Amino acid sequence: MWERHEIEAFLTLARELHFGRTAEALGVTTGRISQVIGKLERRIGARLFERTSRTVRLTAIGRRLADDLVPLVAGIEESVRRAVDAGRGVTGELRVAFLGEWTATVLLRAVNLFTERHPGCRVDVREVQLFNSRASLLDGSVDLLIAAFPFDGMARGPALISERRVLAVPAGHPLAGAEAVSVEVLAEHPVVQYPAVTSAEFKRDRTPDRTPSGRPVPKGPVGNTFSEMLSLVAMGRGVLPVGEHSRHYYPRPDVAYVPIHDAPPIDRGLVWLESNTTERVREFVRAATDAAGDPAGPASRT
Repeated sequence: MWERHEIEAFLTLARELHFGRTAEALGVTTGRISQVIGKLERRIGARLFERTSRTVRLTAIGRRLADDLVPLVAGIEESVRRAVDAGRGVTGELRVAFLGEWTATVLLRAVNLFTERHPGCRVDVREVQLFNSRASLLDGSVDLLIAAFPFDGMARGPALISERRVLAVPAGHPLAGAEAVSVEVLAEHPVVQYPAVTSAEFKRDRTPDRTPSGRPVPKGPVGNTFSEMLSLVAMGRGVLPVGEHSRHYYPRPDVAYVPIHDAPPIDRGLVWLESNTTERVREFVRAATDAAGDPAGPASRT
């Protein structure tokens, strides 16, 4: 493999056909150019240039090599330029996703404000489910996701939504009519579980193995989507701690939502792969944070 400086020396000399001008263009000595070209010729096993005291000309092999290398180098430089644009610029396309209907409104306000600020960047919005939310970030099909914290192994922005925790129980359950319950009741009923791909820290926060006092929490069946988990609750297969927005976005006659008076709130915001922290991502997080503090959205501003 040739080093970058070797390719630069060869192509510059092929263009200039003059050792002095080549050395000046690259900021080195003519002796250094001669040394590099000689090394390349020994590696190839043939002369690349015919040189006399007055002239420098490409050999047939040298001409063919230059013709082959020029478009390849141009392609590499274009690839690097596109990568720099993606990393530093706010153009192109940004793919954002939401997990849960209650996050869609916040996300769309962020999209509106971001688009107002950066009209050259197209935003693609899609929905993901519990079973593919992490995979969508890891495989690059999604750049940003608005989801519940904690989300292990991902960079995160500020909380955009904060809500009280409630306990989803079957409509005919003894707890359905209670004004509020303690998180300790989880030790007394099976708790519906999130899919296996869900992060460990999230599971510990949402469906812990033990209550704060140390009592073991029995595990119920696993659901692959949030609607499926609520259906398991409605069937009497278990209970499930959720955010209070669930009562508005997932109202069901067969499920009751009871406040949990001693549990911390659930925070939701943007998460993304740390290695995908581009300028587009930073600007979208900034727009989402600003939009969350202005519920009326950018359309209301003059």
